Amino acid sequence: MSLSSSSSWKKSLGGVFAASLLVVTGCESPEVVPTADKRQNIHTARIEGTLVVSARSRGNAVVFLYDANRPPPPQGTGRPLAFTIIPAEQLFGPALNTDAPGPFTAPFAFSLVAKGRYTIRGFIDVDSCRNGGVQPCHASDFNPWYGVTGEPNQGDIGGGAVDISTTPPTPVTLEVIEDKDGKPQPLTNVTVSYAQATAQVPLDRPAFQATVHGGGDATLVQGGPPKVLKLTPQTFEGGAVEQRPKAFMVSYVDNNRDGIPDDADRNGVGDLWPRVVVRKLADVPGLLEENDLDRNGVIDADGIDYSRDGQPDLVVLAAGLVPDSIIPLLTDGDGKPKMTPIFVPELLVGVSPIALDASNPAAPTPLSVLPKGRYSVVLIQSTGQTWRVPNELSPAIAPALGMQGVESQAFVLEVP
Repeated sequence: MSLSSSSSWKKSLGGVFAASLLVVTGCESPEVVPTADKRQNIHTARIEGTLVVSARSRGNAVVFLYDANRPPPPQGTGRPLAFTIIPAEQLFGPALNTDAPGPFTAPFAFSLVAKGRYTIRGFIDVDSCRNGGVQPCHASDFNPWYGVTGEPNQGDIGGGAVDISTTPPTPVTLEVIEDKDGKPQPLTNVTVSYAQATAQVPLDRPAFQATVHGGGDATLVQGGPPKVLKLTPQTFEGGAVEQRPKAFMVSYVDNNRDGIPDDADRNGVGDLWPRVVVRKLADVPGLLEENDLDRNGVIDADGIDYSRDGQPDLVVLAAGLVPDSIIPLLTDGDGKPKMTPIFVPELLVGVSPIALDASNPAAPTPLSVLPKGRYSVVLIQSTGQTWRVPNELSPAIAPALGMQGVESQAFVLEVP
């Protein structure tokens, strides 16, 4: 599947245009005049290159294109602009039913790419070939249309665009530039690398159910006390969603890799993975997030402005892991922080009745009001895998999608 034939993120213009037969007398070519329809004057480019896979496992290659200013988890919360799938049969060829380590290569391409800076990420969907080669590979647990099926799981192999001239290869940002006539220029010879030895996903997504710790309802009131949620792993089997998390992976954040826990909020406690985001949902039934009704990850220009600064807001609540029971597990006998991950059977999440505008995620701005409505809870693992409630497994939504509803997956926080 390629972007040109399957892009889920761009609506194609339907209809059939009949060609006119021009009967020209004389020797001069007919004059060509640009159309006045601006939609037909849009120029785009392409990004193309080669997938390079070093792995004994097999599966379809999934490739995502992101705006570099809105990177995917764990660096950010960006959504793909486009995706393409390279079938395992094409990628591995005659070695499909062997465990040869490769490397294997196959071409990929994104079309209709505008001027801008981009990031490419992806994974080998190993689940799609867990039949030992007896049957053709098929997408078993990856479906890009739904949040509960659109991410890698245990055993899948991560990858991304890299500079192969460095040792080891380093991630790169791609830039599509315009020529002197304002036409975006294609990017070619891009390498997207997948390596099982260094990028195999260690566990399933952090699927969870949420309850109010200590009882009570899931509501927050401005000026009232914080709410503590208890998150516990939840297994889903036998349907479109296959998740078998046994525990949560917890670790200190160390973005600069200096062996010392980061403390971005300077509260004296090391920052922790996983991250928690509690975001306001739109005031309509369903799963749409407020001020992103077209689901493109960009704040709607005509969205709601709570801060009254003339710009729509991305409303989140102040939230994070309760560290009391976690820090002792991340401390060695000498009182020093342990930088290796640990696994815990539950997480406590504190949510305060404080709203922030996270339009600039690097500098969230407090809001003077606590916007009323429903709020989702998102867990972002250090691997980049996420889980959100509510989701498509909510009983009010699942049947229409051919899924089995699960009551716990309809959980929301409410601000009355």
